[in-house]
Amino acid sequence: MSAVHLTAPSIDPEEVAYFERLAHRWWDVEGPFWPLHKLNIFRVDYIREHLAAVLGRDAAAERPFEGVKILDIGCGGGILSESMARLGADVTGIEITDKNVKVAQMHAQWSGLDVAYRLASVDELVREGATFDAVLNMEVVEHVEHLPDFLADCRQLVRPGGVMFIASINRTLAAWLIAILGAEYLLRWLPRGTHHYRKLAPPAQVKRLLGGDFQLLDETGVRVNPLNRKFSFTRWQGVNYMLLLQRSAS
Repeated sequence: MSAVHLTAPSIDPEEVAYFERLAHRWWDVEGPFWPLHKLNIFRVDYIREHLAAVLGRDAAAERPFEGVKILDIGCGGGILSESMARLGADVTGIEITDKNVKVAQMHAQWSGLDVAYRLASVDELVREGATFDAVLNMEVVEHVEHLPDFLADCRQLVRPGGVMFIASINRTLAAWLIAILGAEYLLRWLPRGTHHYRKLAPPAQVKRLLGGDFQLLDETGVRVNPLNRKFSFTRWQGVNYMLLLQRSAS
């Protein structure tokens, strides 16, 4: 099964090897994934508020997503998947790296959470006919090959009337200076080689590739303060951005 996933058109074997080497560090909040742990708190609040509004749920409830089917693409060690499960969602997390799946499964078991982790690619779920109320495509777009094919598969996983959240890095000079040169080589917040400029996708391209069946509900830029390492919203999407799109119900 893993051989199929590792050779899927949207999967870069070099990305697989890179994250496989780091798999054991996912839940080390002081390790190489510390920016993701801090970002997770920020993005969970964003997802909670906006998804609750779309579904007509109370965002302030302890478990506002009870019974909601959520897919976490590129779930890694399960940081976001676990957060969604704690909010009551029926979460499926998929990964293309076997070590990440094992780390995620073990941590969910230790945490007493029921999350369905799978070694699978998006095209496999499409072939199975799977659909979800919400698809989380967070910090994945910038790591895939053949973005049009990848997003074509992703959009089919959203049920009619469902939504997709996308978080990624813009393809701009500022993004190269801040997210790659700054974060990886100067500040060393991320391991060198985490991102490649050629894979970065502008939000306009992402929206266009999803097609006319998806309506943009919200978009925002995201910035981080290098002094206190806190994330905040900004109108400028020149570096990091988040999108919320809803599939037509027809």
